Amino acid sequence: MQHQIASREDWLRARTALLEKEKALTRARDTLSAERRQLPWVKVEKAYMFDGPEGKVTLAELFQGRSQLFIKHFMMGPGQTHHCVGCFFEVDHIEGVLVHLQNHDVTYTAVARAPIGEIEVVRRRMGWKFPFVSSFDSSFNYDFNVSFTPEQLATKSAFYNFRQTEAGMADLSGNSVFYKDEDGQIFHTFSSFGRGGEAFLGAYGILDMMPKGRNETGPHHSLADWVRPHDMYGKGGMVEPIGRYHPSSCGCGVHD
Repeated sequence: MQHQIASREDWLRARTALLEKEKALTRARDTLSAERRQLPWVKVEKAYMFDGPEGKVTLAELFQGRSQLFIKHFMMGPGQTHHCVGCFFEVDHIEGVLVHLQNHDVTYTAVARAPIGEIEVVRRRMGWKFPFVSSFDSSFNYDFNVSFTPEQLATKSAFYNFRQTEAGMADLSGNSVFYKDEDGQIFHTFSSFGRGGEAFLGAYGILDMMPKGRNETGPHHSLADWVRPHDMYGKGGMVEPIGRYHPSSCGCGVHD
């Protein structure tokens, strides 16, 4: 990898010039974050019910006594055996910070449309400790625009990432935030999809400062070029353009 080589003095001049741009970005991000917190809220009127490892749980119970709830819409439908490397990568970031979030009035929970038994197989395999529940018997995923009906798929028209688009598959990923007030009322305050999820990928903060950057130079030009479930590194396999990982031994039609 060739690059310009400079004296320490020249490097310092270039670095301090870049620092001014970094400070401007930091201030702009602070302003944007404040504007995000000023978004209007939507009261959640439906009584959503989920399946957890120990039985039924309501949306209110997912808060676990806290006032703020972050939900990861995990891209995993019923019967799905090939999973999204982006979702795996994102939730892997949570294990180390979970205790800090919980002690700062934030509960983190993943939700997928797959049945809880299928979720538990994956959760135990990956060693994840955060709550992970199923919306299999609920309209939750559909109401928050991360799962799509056969009709929406057939007509190639679904509402995702705040616009009508072709979803391409029955389940996609996203993140949603909720607030519960002292009277027990629940409000939807924020959602993000697509590249909006990069805010929760702490590894990118490190990669963006490395000489090679994100180094996503493969066929997908995204994390699908290199990210794998953390127990699959060094074991080959491939990733579809939509981000689902296939081990080299699976022998499905995608490899043909």
